[in-house]
Amino acid sequence: MHHVVSPLLGSTLVSLPNAVYGGVAANDPAIGQALIDEAKRLATKLRVKHLELRHDAQASAGSDDPDLKGKELYVAFDCPISTNDESLMKTFPPDLRRMIRIGVKNELTTEFGREALLDEFYDAYAASVHRLGSPVFPKRLFAACLKSYGDECDIMMIRKDGRVAGTVLSFYFRDTVFPYYSGSYPEFNRAGINNFMYWELMRSAARRGFTKFDFGRSKRGTGAYDFKRGWRMTERALPYKYFLVTAKTVPDVNPLNPKLQPFVNLWKRVPPSVAKFLGPIVVRHLP
Repeated sequence: MHHVVSPLLGSTLVSLPNAVYGGVAANDPAIGQALIDEAKRLATKLRVKHLELRHDAQASAGSDDPDLKGKELYVAFDCPISTNDESLMKTFPPDLRRMIRIGVKNELTTEFGREALLDEFYDAYAASVHRLGSPVFPKRLFAACLKSYGDECDIMMIRKDGRVAGTVLSFYFRDTVFPYYSGSYPEFNRAGINNFMYWELMRSAARRGFTKFDFGRSKRGTGAYDFKRGWRMTERALPYKYFLVTAKTVPDVNPLNPKLQPFVNLWKRVPPSVAKFLGPIVVRHLP
């Protein structure tokens, strides 16, 4: 668990912040409940607003705990991948296949790399999250990921006529590829950048021996949710659990929350250079 202290959102315990999956890691229900009981004790001792356990869809720990409140705001998506491009393509709806082919016709090119691509990746990623009204992570986080995870982390760059059109930093774990951080420039939307980019990542990962593509989480009712749902992947609700200490209700840290909309809209109006400087300072206080 991480203790996150925010001037705006208060004090919370989270497992794990900035991650899709977290919560209890146990192979026995009794052990899982013992971990939850200790987490609740610590949360009470620290007088946090709440404890958040980011269980994945398979987690059962705490399902019978009356102190834990549920909220299914997030949905995760995944699908099998294979080296048979034709069979994989047929699993997607016609409109999506057409957008992928548009990327091919526009002669988008693919490049994989690591630290040499970091600066270009960060510029595209920072611009994308700024358009969404979110603060950007520091570049040193991505540099640390590349250094720490070795071949289990890389950057894919998509270019159009030599210019960066889109990019994604992915993690590889067991049989699965996880595209975790991405960015693209709107001027290349007509070239099919986003659909082409993830298609190319699937093809590359399959050729490296990976058999599953995990598209991560998205909030219901958002553009990202609609985009991922359009791939017709397996959709599963994430059963995050909350233990309330000083808070009266389950938190709603969500850009769709009307109370947060003024901050989101204000951040969108901050000049990009200022947002890139201030973002790493702000984001460390967000769960």
